[in-house]
Amino acid sequence: MDISIGRGKTARRAYGIDEIALVPGTRTLDPSLADTRWSIGGIEREIPIIASAMDGVVDVQMAVRLSELGAMGVLNLEGIQTRYENPDPVLDRIASVGKDEFVTLMQELYSVPVKPELIEQRIKEIKSKGGIAAVSATPAGASRYGESVAKAGADLFFIQATVVSTAHLSPETITPLDLAEFCARMPIPVILGNCVTYEVALNLIKAGAAGILVGIGPGAACTSRGVLGVGVPQATAVADCAAARDDYFRSSGIYVPIIADGGLITGGDICKCIACGADGVMIGSPFARAKEAPGRGYHWGMATPSPVLPRGTRIRVGSTGSLEQILRGPAQLDDGTHNLLGALQTSMGTLGAKNIKEMQQVEVVIAPSLLTEGKVYQKAQQLGMGK
Repeated sequence: MDISIGRGKTARRAYGIDEIALVPGTRTLDPSLADTRWSIGGIEREIPIIASAMDGVVDVQMAVRLSELGAMGVLNLEGIQTRYENPDPVLDRIASVGKDEFVTLMQELYSVPVKPELIEQRIKEIKSKGGIAAVSATPAGASRYGESVAKAGADLFFIQATVVSTAHLSPETITPLDLAEFCARMPIPVILGNCVTYEVALNLIKAGAAGILVGIGPGAACTSRGVLGVGVPQATAVADCAAARDDYFRSSGIYVPIIADGGLITGGDICKCIACGADGVMIGSPFARAKEAPGRGYHWGMATPSPVLPRGTRIRVGSTGSLEQILRGPAQLDDGTHNLLGALQTSMGTLGAKNIKEMQQVEVVIAPSLLTEGKVYQKAQQLGMGK
């Protein structure tokens, strides 16, 4: 139902992940029976979690280790890893600079041109170590480096921007990337994003996307919502885009997975996104906290180094455990940020969902007090949900 903001302007109510809760049904099952497997671009994974293509989150070693643990990481092809032969001194500088100098330093470091030979080298390094080579670029980067990516033998290509659409208008001197043509000619599956509406998700699916990324601005280090005023809360965005996926599947028989991207910190967040219709999730800051992460305990967004309008910042996330602890446990923290797979399996067991498809069908209620009800002591003592 539309709500009147004022004369001539109405709006639809949208909901964030923190405003909803999942309702147990009439059946429960042992968590060991919960099947969390999913598939994207013909690649099946046990854990429906992807590490974001951010320089503080994924490098070659992280991509390989994530693959070994049953998940997947995406390497940013327009970041530090492809601008510098040896990224370590650069990452050290990013971690050591003060907050007032941070944006200027990032603009300096990211002004060094991307080296196509490093794109091929990083992809081959991941492949040679047995990892899944999933890589990401902006639409402009995809036009420029698509051939290098295909030549190097990448497994998946993510085209990402704050907003991606099939109806992009450019100045006369610039030829915009034809997403449908690009998807058709690439020899590997192409995942497109980001979007937050039914119509755009459906258009991207029809353009040939092998997956759709959903989310504008909810990320821990992203400031797009503040800078641009653009975005839709994740629960509503995921549900709307999942409806496009389902309608397309009913009419074509082709199933295109939906990936909730951004704003997810705990196992509960991931469970609720899947219940809203996501097939998998993409997360950044939880993985930036892994001891193996390249960010040295820091996390920053892909748009942070923009030379004209930065839409991200650097946040201190610390290092709380190994990547294995974060993904598969055992958990050493009480706040839901460790053993994300175990949280998903236990939630599915509590809700009686045997697989991801059944998890997408569980009952959801509006629950604005979900994270605060009865938690006065946790809040006062900064424990568990009160951190």
